[in-house]
Amino acid sequence: MAYLIINSYESLDGAAVSAKTEKVFFIQRGVYSSLESMNEAMSDFTDYIYGVEDNMYHCYVGLSLNSDNASKIVNVYKSQNIDTIVKEKVIEYTEFIDILSKYDEILSKTDDFKSIQTINNQVLAKYEEEYEER
Repeated sequence: MAYLIINSYESLDGAAVSAKTEKVFFIQRGVYSSLESMNEAMSDFTDYIYGVEDNMYHCYVGLSLNSDNASKIVNVYKSQNIDTIVKEKVIEYTEFIDILSKYDEILSKTDDFKSIQTINNQVLAKYEEEYEER
């Protein structure tokens, strides 16, 4: 379900100036040619979301409104020898943005990898929960 939501935001490139959208940093784990190959590659991950872009499955393992926090998440994965990249996307402003903002506030106050990982997994779960309800 989350991939449908992410996919719908791809067409909002110019919407960043709107008061009803927000720029979010998505931490991307990989791009896969099929759902099957993505599921196989992501079998070690319990929390992730994905979107279909240009007929490819883009898999995301983190989200933040703050570039410094996005870097913290990237560093946690880097410490585990997991390559990621950060992509900026514009998404519709929803209750999720308020929730993400609160998690970002907590995340900005810690450098503990375990805490960062826990917060990040909660954010991914909340994102999925928010967009499953739609």
